[in-house]
This record gives sequence, C-alpha cells and structure tokens, in this order.
Amino acid sequence: MKTIIRKIQKSDNQFLAKIIRSCFHDFNVSTKGTVYEDPTTDHLCELFEAENAVLFVSEVDGELCGCCGIFPTDGLPEHCAELVKFYIAKDSRGKGLGKMLMEESIAFAKNQGFKSIYIESLPEFSTAVSIYEKQGFTYLEKPLGNSGHCGCNLWMIKHL
Repeated sequence: MKTIIRKIQKSDNQFLAKIIRSCFHDFNVSTKGTVYEDPTTDHLCELFEAENAVLFVSEVDGELCGCCGIFPTDGLPEHCAELVKFYIAKDSRGKGLGKMLMEESIAFAKNQGFKSIYIESLPEFSTAVSIYEKQGFTYLEKPLGNSGHCGCNLWMIKHL
C-alpha cells in the first residue's frame, strides 16, 4: 500500500466533494448550515489558492481517500487559522490517514506562523472529535470567526 500526502489539484475537486458529502450520509448528520451545502465544496482547489491556506489530500495506491487543511477564516483572532475539510472516505477510515493529514496540516499552520488552530464540527463526527482531543484541541463555549457554517455546534481550539 503506497500512501501519498500531497496538496490538492484541480482534478481532485469532484472526487473530494463526493467524499465530503458522503461522510454526512455515513454518519447520518444534518446537512443544513454545513460544508455539505457550501458551494465552495465543489471548488476546493480554487478556494485553497488563498494566502496562508492549504488543503492536503491522501492518496492510497493512486486513489483519493480524504482531505484536511488550514484556512485563514475571516473573523478569527489574530494568528489563528481554522482546520477545515477533515474528511476520510468510508473504506479508508481507521487506517491512520486522518492522523497523517491532520499532522501535516498542523505542521503547515506552525510553519505559516499561526499560534492557534480553531475547529468547528458536530458531535455525530465522534471519531474525528476524538482525534481532535488526542491532538490537544480543547472545547470552546461559542464559535469564533465567520465560517458561514451555522449548523456546527461543537467548537475547539489548539494552541501551537
């Protein structure tokens, strides 16, 4: 099994959007006010052309399996970025790909000079939430920034 972690390419857009949306169905999560309905989900490569942003993808034996990135979301505190688009395809979960993608994203944030990383999620994504906890994220009482994803009700932060 050959695993590659690399930056997103335009040819990845359609497949990553499918992975992201399928996760909502896999975990029976409401899509209202989430990335599922966000039109940028179909144009991730273009979205992540923003300064200080990156979206890493995992590829196993040539097949896309998931993604995770860093984005300087509007309205966040100074030197804070958001960890975003952390989704793994159903058949690829439980193999350590999520941890690899998250650690690559955290390293990128540190290298860009960010001092903290913010996450928005949902309790239904309990596997991801447990990874956040293991990576040192702590809970917040309210959201930060202006992600536009009002459907999320779990907020966490990690100080780098």
